[in-house]
Amino acid sequence: MPGEQLVRPPPLLHLACTHLASGGNLKPTAGTQAKDRGSEGAPRGGHRAQHPTALEARSPQARRGKAAWRCEHCRERRLLICRELVGAAPSQTLEEIISGARSLECAIVLHRRPAEQTCQRGHGNPGNPDTGYASKVEVSTPSVVEVDLGHTAMLPCSFFILPDSNITYVYWSYIPRSSRTKVYSWVQGKVFVDDSPYVGRVSMDDTFTLAITQTTLQDARVFVCQVGAGSLGVGENRTELRVYKAPEPPEIHANEAGISVGTRESQEIAECVVRNSFPGPNITWLKDGHRLHPEDDKVKIMDTRTQEASGLFTARSRLLAHVPRQDRHAYFQCQAHYLLAGGDRQAQSPKVQVHIFYPTENVSLAIDAPRPQVKEGDHVALRCQGDGNPPPEYSFFRVQNNTATGEEEEQELSGKADKGVLSLGKVHKENTGHYRCKGLDLDTMETLTADAELVVNYIEGLKVTKESPEPVLEGHNLTLTCEARGSRPLAFHWHKDKKGKALGSGQQLQLSNIMREAAGNYICEVTMPGVQGLSRNKQVLVVVYGKPQVSVEKPGVPVQENELVTLTCTALAQPEPSITWSANGTVQNRTENYSVVSNLTVQVTSKLMRSGINCTATNYLGVVTHHVHLERRMTPTTPTTTAPAGNATAEQKPQESKGVIIVAVIVCILVLAVLGAVLYFLHKKGKIPCGRTGKQDMARNTSI
Repeated sequence: MPGEQLVRPPPLLHLACTHLASGGNLKPTAGTQAKDRGSEGAPRGGHRAQHPTALEARSPQARRGKAAWRCEHCRERRLLICRELVGAAPSQTLEEIISGARSLECAIVLHRRPAEQTCQRGHGNPGNPDTGYASKVEVSTPSVVEVDLGHTAMLPCSFFILPDSNITYVYWSYIPRSSRTKVYSWVQGKVFVDDSPYVGRVSMDDTFTLAITQTTLQDARVFVCQVGAGSLGVGENRTELRVYKAPEPPEIHANEAGISVGTRESQEIAECVVRNSFPGPNITWLKDGHRLHPEDDKVKIMDTRTQEASGLFTARSRLLAHVPRQDRHAYFQCQAHYLLAGGDRQAQSPKVQVHIFYPTENVSLAIDAPRPQVKEGDHVALRCQGDGNPPPEYSFFRVQNNTATGEEEEQELSGKADKGVLSLGKVHKENTGHYRCKGLDLDTMETLTADAELVVNYIEGLKVTKESPEPVLEGHNLTLTCEARGSRPLAFHWHKDKKGKALGSGQQLQLSNIMREAAGNYICEVTMPGVQGLSRNKQVLVVVYGKPQVSVEKPGVPVQENELVTLTCTALAQPEPSITWSANGTVQNRTENYSVVSNLTVQVTSKLMRSGINCTATNYLGVVTHHVHLERRMTPTTPTTTAPAGNATAEQKPQESKGVIIVAVIVCILVLAVLGAVLYFLHKKGKIPCGRTGKQDMARNTSI
């Protein structure tokens, strides 16, 4: 500063300044706050910073103005300015200086210079030699203000002047190139909006903060706040306004044509586009979430940036690289980095996969079946798969050994393979064998092979035999044997009839002391353990021979003489028996389930009532007779069909009841006719009086 030189301050004043800078015990007084505006609207006492701190004291020495000391100390980008107007005597102590000071003031203002600590001695202001203050007007503004496009930007302006001083004007202007253009002016309490692109979008509050609404990209420029304080001079500072616009979500386009692994040159994997951003964004690339960096002959990133007519930027980035076959399942995406008010932002694109072409290195052949162990009747397919992209051309063969030469012979299988799958349909034991698949890579023209064995499990030759002479007689023994062959060991199980209980397991079933109830169908079921769903069964009929058997439940049948009765006799036996009756009548025979049923219809006579009727069943193994006893029914009842006990039944047919009813009706009619004739005859003869005359005669006779 002209007229100033750096000197070492007196020790006491240096200590006092240090004490104030470190937060001494001096407290702010009401006289140190910002004073009201004067009659002309200018602030008095100087415009403080946004949050000023002021300490003030007064002493008689303050009016002397012998020396002016200013101590400046920068801490955390803030400048502590202390001005001391006391001409201290050498004999005064530090406590006396602090307690006796009356014009000691401290203020905190923004400061962006490197940290420094200086003490300067001023020789006074030529325009005001009594104060000892410097005439400089100090203006403070933030170096950068950030705002998002379309939002309101707030540009603060703070300044410092001497106490009891006034400012005359405040100008806000911007610098389009080299010259300045005013935007907003405050001159001695009056506001002027200058003719500029900001008309209608700018305003200024009591703290001289400039507000710009609906910010545009053109607002990104340098603004100047200039403060004039008359004879104290002019001060100004600059603020750069930065306007930001978030881009649209990143777009990523994968290479649709695909990439070949065998190509030496780097190939384009994908392109990323980020539109409508301000300022222009940066683009980075990710593979499976990890960032890719340019690498010689491996990874190349080519970026371009274009500014559209709207002023917004569009960034494009192309990723080129050598891709190994291990990246066939990798995901790629791009990431946009851009600025907004308050910090950096980023946005990621969707993940994409790239179609990669690589040669076939391995081929495998698998048996595609519904279960691990194949059985006859299963649908089976051969599945051949190569690890190349595109897949190779497949062909299928059945391999057999030539017994004469001992060499393998390949027999190509008919049918078209669909994507490496050849269907064999429902397989049989003849499909068991050695199969081969060949894959031809059309790029390298290399053929790779793979083999597989197909085993079709089966059960065949099932039969059941009886190891005892025919026929089987009651009381004898019988052995049943089940035989079958299969591709693996078999298991045998026996049961009677389809839903009968299990009788045992093993190839043979022993039946001892057979009775006629043991006759029926015996089933042998064969399964193959370890092969789900594979089973076969065979049944055999066992017939037990014996003499006839007739069942009896009741000893006799109640009947009436001369009525017709039907008797039923059932005989069970093998071989089939014949049935005869001891009485003559109508006979009907039928066979049911190894049984013979015979019906006899006969008229009951007194002789049959005494002797009864016999039913006789006969075969070559024996004769069985069943006697049916006919009992006289004591009371006449409505004739019904009666049945003997067991399988013998009787049917009675009424005849007399109808005649009795008819006779009774005729007798009644005759009696009524005779009675009517007698009454009519008496009436004609006058023997029976009728009418009123008769009644009067009868009354006269009564009175006499």
